[in-house]
Amino acid sequence: MATLHHCRCSSNSNQPSLLVFSGGTAFNGVVEELKNFTTRVAHVLPVSDDGGSTAEIVRVLGGPAVGDIRSRCLRLSDQSSAEALAVRRLLGHRLPLDALQAKSEWYDIVEGQHLLWNGVSKPYRETIRSFLAYFQNQILRRSDELFCFSNGSIGNFFFAGARIFFQSLDAAIFLFSRVSDIPSESLVLPVISTNDRLTLGCELWDGTIIRGQNEISHPTCGSMKPINKERSSVPALPSRIKRVFYMSSEGNNLLHEVFPTANPVVLDQLRDVDCIVYAMGSLITSVCPSLVLLGVGEIISSRSCRKVLLLNGTHDRETSGFSASCFVTAIADALNRTYGDPHNCLKNHPSQYVNTLLVPKDGEISVDVQKLAAQGIFDVILVDSIHDPKVGVIFDPKSLIQSLTDVVGTHMSTKVTELN
Repeated sequence: MATLHHCRCSSNSNQPSLLVFSGGTAFNGVVEELKNFTTRVAHVLPVSDDGGSTAEIVRVLGGPAVGDIRSRCLRLSDQSSAEALAVRRLLGHRLPLDALQAKSEWYDIVEGQHLLWNGVSKPYRETIRSFLAYFQNQILRRSDELFCFSNGSIGNFFFAGARIFFQSLDAAIFLFSRVSDIPSESLVLPVISTNDRLTLGCELWDGTIIRGQNEISHPTCGSMKPINKERSSVPALPSRIKRVFYMSSEGNNLLHEVFPTANPVVLDQLRDVDCIVYAMGSLITSVCPSLVLLGVGEIISSRSCRKVLLLNGTHDRETSGFSASCFVTAIADALNRTYGDPHNCLKNHPSQYVNTLLVPKDGEISVDVQKLAAQGIFDVILVDSIHDPKVGVIFDPKSLIQSLTDVVGTHMSTKVTELN
């Protein structure tokens, strides 16, 4: 009898364990290389993205945004067989931008007639189609809302169907992980485990409140086109960002701030991992939403492990004019909840949150060594970089993972020596 999941078993207990705070784009480029170092990684991702096809799912069906989680799951998925590649290709497929063409192709897929099903065996086909059909059924039940399939992600549709069917984001992640055959020791964790819609807000230093992750980082005026993350494509913010926070789904000012609870699995992982990583990417909207939750700063500050910041290679709308020490300050302020409810603020030193900085060579961000030293950060390591024509200077994946390997290895060796 055919089985749905074929476990790729290996002995990984001696691998170091990492927890990575990231979004769904920038860190994806090094995930494949990271597997060569360790697969014992907890990937912590926000569920407040409100752009692209994710926004359309949330608009019509509600619930948390799953785009970043789906993106990371696909990057971690098995590629060792023809069928694994076929499943990955199907779940990674995007529909055309033209709304009519997109709807027509979607019906071909959900009815099992599309060429994308080639190479997908019956157990996988029936499982995936069941949740795609359930997603379609949920759309049809919302007769007052016309769903736009333009640029839609099949993986997002599958994910949303599973989440609504199980009434559980965690169950949907579990199913997606098994269907895409992610190593069992690799965890993809929403920083908030919820079935509700989450809205991100930010407060600027001039008092302006901006509602929505996309409006903060890459305003699109409601377009369904793929988000253009080139710096020249978006206007500058009128003032620097003071803090990021969560808002109620109806609110648009500070009176509508809400305080969701951190996923307890994330907190448990933070207590046990060998290294904590703040990934490169959109600092304010991808990393900080995971840091401002109660309990996260308390645990990280208590740990004696390596806490590594992967510095961006270029400025973006959120961090225009930032130096390296500004990135550290933003992380410390988020974890200390410095500008939030004064009853929930911490006063920990930046070095309790970041003790190592990996910097891409030839990057735009000024590395102000003296200010970093004043923050208690002395381990600043240059890493080879490459130039991406769309986003500029980025880490060379092999060099980055090698540097991370050295940093974690040195710390673990020191711990063993101290124990002896």
